[in-house]
Amino acid sequence: MPGSKKRIGILTGGGDCPGLNAGIRAIAKTAILNYNMEVIGIKDGFLGLIENRFLSISYEDVSGILALGGTFLGASNKANPFRHLDYKDRFKDVSNRAIENYRAMKLDGLICIGGDGTLNIAYKLYKKGVNLIGVPKTIDNDLRQTEATIGFDSALITATQAIDKLHTTAQSHHRVMIIEVMGRYAGWLALYSGLAGGGDIILLPEIPYDIKKVCEVVLKRNQRGKRFSILVVSEGSRPKDGDMVVRKMIKDSTDPIRLGGIGSKIADDIEKITGLETRVTVLGHLQRGGEPSPFDRILATRFGTESCELASNGDFGKVVVLKSNQIKAVDLKKAVGDIKRVSLKDPVIKSAMAVGTSFGI
Repeated sequence: MPGSKKRIGILTGGGDCPGLNAGIRAIAKTAILNYNMEVIGIKDGFLGLIENRFLSISYEDVSGILALGGTFLGASNKANPFRHLDYKDRFKDVSNRAIENYRAMKLDGLICIGGDGTLNIAYKLYKKGVNLIGVPKTIDNDLRQTEATIGFDSALITATQAIDKLHTTAQSHHRVMIIEVMGRYAGWLALYSGLAGGGDIILLPEIPYDIKKVCEVVLKRNQRGKRFSILVVSEGSRPKDGDMVVRKMIKDSTDPIRLGGIGSKIADDIEKITGLETRVTVLGHLQRGGEPSPFDRILATRFGTESCELASNGDFGKVVVLKSNQIKAVDLKKAVGDIKRVSLKDPVIKSAMAVGTSFGI
């Protein structure tokens, strides 16, 4: 109808992270204040789209949530319309049902805030006719096309502060301390927190380590009077000619593999080879919690306002990204598929090596 308001939907998919509420706030306020749009929030990511669960978002609903962690809409890292587990414990393609619910909500477009799994699903839905725009978030910082994702900086601060705290107890008890951080198959979080926290050894998924080299570094430090060492280990790290450590499998998840336990394996190896007392700290979901950093609040706001502008112009099938401090829009197709990984040629690797950091090679 001429003059009728446009309706824009928002969902947050995948794992939670600081900055999601800031992104929702930016989209909703921009849509309401600048484009006179109605805003609909989809509950619990794609699960809400499958089950037709949603709510209307007003200006007041998003006031005061900028600094809140998590997402008030809820999220799910299991819901996948193309591979949904039904009550008979069978996987079914229910994407048509999700699209029917999208249309029943009378949405003119849907903004999906998520990582590689969410954006891959979003791209499939876009190809089936849903007007979609992607907003990148993940503490792993592993999405192609963008220099930063919502949540990475906040998780980086949490990990760095944890490393700082471990330094004092490591010095006091003359121990080798291992801190295992998230990141899945990309080592950005371990690399950046390890460098920022003064880690002596940083182990990444992209650079298989030699345990003998790791132990050599620890023993040499001990011989020089440095009676402690800090190892920052990405959960996806693996030894040369070895595999990643899988904690368990979650069959109904978009990524069924749950990594975890590499820190304990390395600790056991170090103690056996060197005889030095070694302790492990696994940060786990602490990295996903807490309030977003100022950088993440600003990034989420910039992403949110730009995605809303794209929606108002009917420019769908895009994802907003950060390039050279500018917010750009690139084709969603270019942003999905293979993830962004750390390269040995990365300048941060070069700087870390220059100050004596070992990567176990």
